[in-house]
Amino acid sequence: MASRKLDNIIGLAPNWLELPKDVTLKILQLLGAVEIVMIARQVCPMWRNICMNPSMWKSIEMIKVLNSPYDLEKICMYAVDHGGDHVEEINVEFFATDKLIKKIAERTSNLRRIRISKCSKISDKVFIDAAKKFPLLEELELSFNDLNKESLEAIGKNCPLLKTLKFNRTYKGINCSSYKGFKCNKEALAIATTMPRLQHLDLWGNKLTNEGLMAILDGCPDLKSLDIRMCYNIVMRGNLAKRCYENIKKFRHPCEYIEKNDVDEDDFVYEFHCECRPRGSKARYMDFSKFHR
Repeated sequence: MASRKLDNIIGLAPNWLELPKDVTLKILQLLGAVEIVMIARQVCPMWRNICMNPSMWKSIEMIKVLNSPYDLEKICMYAVDHGGDHVEEINVEFFATDKLIKKIAERTSNLRRIRISKCSKISDKVFIDAAKKFPLLEELELSFNDLNKESLEAIGKNCPLLKTLKFNRTYKGINCSSYKGFKCNKEALAIATTMPRLQHLDLWGNKLTNEGLMAILDGCPDLKSLDIRMCYNIVMRGNLAKRCYENIKKFRHPCEYIEKNDVDEDDFVYEFHCECRPRGSKARYMDFSKFHR
C-alpha cells in the first residue's frame, strides 16, 4: 500500500526534460552565469544545448563572487563567446582584466549597458581600444577602478548614445574646510567636452573643482541627476549652487553622507574627517539647498 502511494507521488512529480525547450530556456535564464556554466549545462545533453543558445546570454551578471572557487574570467569569456551580438548587458565585479575587456570588444557589438566595478587590472590603453566597439552604449559604470581621463575621452567620442555615467572613486581626501587637497579637472573636462547627451552622472570622490563642475553643467545641458558626494574641492555657492539646485532634478551635495543603501558591503568608500565640518546623524539630514542662498 505504501509502495503504491509512493509510486503515485512520483508519478505526479514533473519531468523537467519534457518541458518545451523555450520554457526551459526562460527558466534557465533566471540563473546566474556561474550556475549556468558550472551546473545547468552539465545536467543533460538537452540542457547543454540550450545553454549554448545565444539568447541565454542577453544579460551577463557576475557580482558578489569574490571568493568563488571557479575561474570567473574564464566563465565570463564562455558567456561572451556564446552570447556574441545577443549580449546587451554586462555587470561584473573584482575579476575583470584587460584580457576580458578585449574579448568583450571582439565578440559583442550591441552592448547597451556595462558595469565594471572594483577591477584594478584594467588599463586605459585596452579600454580606449574597446570603447570603439561600443557604439550603442547607453549606460556605463566604471567605479573603483584605475581608469583615467583617456578612457573617458574615448567613451565620449565613440559612444554617442551614452546617457548614464558612473565614475566613482575610492576617496582618500579629508572632509575639512582647511584641507588643501589635490585638485584636478581633467576628468571633468573630458566628460564636459565629449558627452553632450549625458543625463545622469555620478562622480563620488572626484578631485574636480568649481571650474570643472561648471564645465560639466555647460557641456551636459540635459543632466537630470548629478551626484558629487565626497568631492570636497567644490565650494557650493553663488551661481554654481543656484544652477545645480534649480536646473538638476536630483542633486547630491559634496557633503551629503553615503547611506548604507547607496553602497554594497564590499564597496571601497573611505572618508576622513576633522572637527571643521558637522558629522553624524545631524549632518546626514541637513538641508543643503540653503548653501546657494
